[in-house]
Amino acid sequence: MENTITLHRDLAKYSNLVSNMFSWPKTEEEWEQYKLSDEQIAFFNEHGYVDNIKLLDEHHVNQLNEELLKIMDTKYEKHDLLYEFHTNESTDPDKIIFHCLGHWRLTPGFHDVNWNPAFVMAAHQLLGKQGVRFWHDQLFCKPANHGGVVAWHQDYSYWTRTSPMQHLTCWVGLDDSTKENGCLQYVPGSHKWGLLDKPILTGEMDGLMEFLTDEQKAQFKPVPIEMKKGYGAFHHPLLVHGSFENSSDKPRRAFVMNVFADGTLSDSNDEILTGVPPIAKGNKMEGNFFPKLYPIK
Repeated sequence: MENTITLHRDLAKYSNLVSNMFSWPKTEEEWEQYKLSDEQIAFFNEHGYVDNIKLLDEHHVNQLNEELLKIMDTKYEKHDLLYEFHTNESTDPDKIIFHCLGHWRLTPGFHDVNWNPAFVMAAHQLLGKQGVRFWHDQLFCKPANHGGVVAWHQDYSYWTRTSPMQHLTCWVGLDDSTKENGCLQYVPGSHKWGLLDKPILTGEMDGLMEFLTDEQKAQFKPVPIEMKKGYGAFHHPLLVHGSFENSSDKPRRAFVMNVFADGTLSDSNDEILTGVPPIAKGNKMEGNFFPKLYPIK
């Protein structure tokens, strides 16, 4: 629900909460409830991910699914603010995967999830207690019965226009995610393999395999990450992950928040994201499009 003030059309103008969806903690004691345990952080460091972290309540999920319907509508008046918009990005014409970037600029809920205290605190811890800065968001939606795949890949292979590699991804379900409807799958330990070549993200599921060594192929043992809606999983930028098609009678909707540690630099003189002014190579990634999420000072 929006505040009584009239918000700017482009919510990238605001580097703070714009609705009453979340309450920002005021004391160290209030932050404690959101902290990951030492065991969860150790698991992340060893395996490259940590999953089943509760980030949203039922009413949050309901609000975001309502906003999602607006965003998916091809006639929605704010689509010019998006970095990418694909009603179907699958290379298989018989399968569908909706994918877009930049929706945080469109609706209050998808803007404010980036300042969700449970998210920013976990991100802060997993980035080695560095400051957390927003990179970009994504929506991945697989309809029932014919949802497409997201191929095995590493996120950072698409992000080398920024450096050093001090990034983090958080995947959050807006539906219960199961093996049947194409849940996220991780390859534990693959974040230690180094940077691999990148496949077509929504192309052949096993496109990455041609870039793996025999040893890596032997270690390639995916783990399905089944979670209830409102729960999230965090993963390392080099962790190999993907998701199979949705052949169930239920949709699988999810959003992704990508962040990096404060101090990350541009590694390109070209446009970083569509419509976003370039940041000269070697300069800090900052400004309204890459706001600092935590700590806010």
